[in-house]
Amino acid sequence: MKSELHRNYSELTEFILLGFRSSPEIQIRLFILFFFIYMVIVVGNISMIVVIKIDFRLHTPMYFFLRNLSYLDLCYSTVIAPKTLANFLSKEKKISYNGCATQFFFFALFVGTEGFLLAVMAYDRFSAICLPFLYTARMSQQSCVHLVTGSYICGCINSMIQTGFTFSLHFCGENRLDHFFCDVPALIKISCIDTFVNEIVLFVLSALIIITTTTIILVSYAYILSTVMKIPSIQSRSKTFSTCSSHITVVSLFYGTVFFMYAQPGAISSPEKNKIIAVFYTLIIPMLNPLIYSLRNREVKNALKRIMLRGISFQ
Repeated sequence: MKSELHRNYSELTEFILLGFRSSPEIQIRLFILFFFIYMVIVVGNISMIVVIKIDFRLHTPMYFFLRNLSYLDLCYSTVIAPKTLANFLSKEKKISYNGCATQFFFFALFVGTEGFLLAVMAYDRFSAICLPFLYTARMSQQSCVHLVTGSYICGCINSMIQTGFTFSLHFCGENRLDHFFCDVPALIKISCIDTFVNEIVLFVLSALIIITTTTIILVSYAYILSTVMKIPSIQSRSKTFSTCSSHITVVSLFYGTVFFMYAQPGAISSPEKNKIIAVFYTLIIPMLNPLIYSLRNREVKNALKRIMLRGISFQ
């Protein structure tokens, strides 16, 4: 029996991504919708990166982290979107075994890194508002680079563990994934061996990341709220706290969807629900983040105006 399992497992060279099962007409409509969303993601996040890079007034720790956030959003949506778009127009909807493992590794890397980066951004706001006299020393350029690098290292460790455990599963010839990309719940579902350990690893790692990062975020905002409430002027309070509003919105969207997808028991039981949630955090959130930070941030809007006026003057 073991030799048969091993033989079938070793012969598996590709997966079929079932995706959104619907008529060809609906597939075309979904392709147009997903293509539009992905174009908004690309334009929005690249614009944010470029604006922060070329406007010297945005060369501060907060915008350094925001530039990295835009980069991560662009990367992990790009890991998913092109293959998904191709599958909408394809009858076979195949992805190679190695391609599936590669897609999952980089997706887990960028998503995990983003979780840690959001915690770093909360710490940055805490330092700026609660410890303004120490802010320059605490958030020096070197410190910012170290914090971002640490986020990537933590994300990479999570990705290596998840990828190692997931792709050590045996699938016994079953290669139809009820999803539109290679993700843990869908892969666990088609495994022909006991997946209890994998489900525990998924739950524990996700819960550990969420608990660690949300604790940093909640503690940071508890201190921020306490400091802001001591400011006598209501206008000053509003102005100070407005620098955090965009971050709070992004954190709520990101952690809300990730929690429902990975950090609750039985998360793999509903493929259709998982697909809808997955669309939200793989495409909708990366599309919304630059809009949230540009529309609700006066400095970014002013930077965009300066760049546009500069472009007009050159003409």
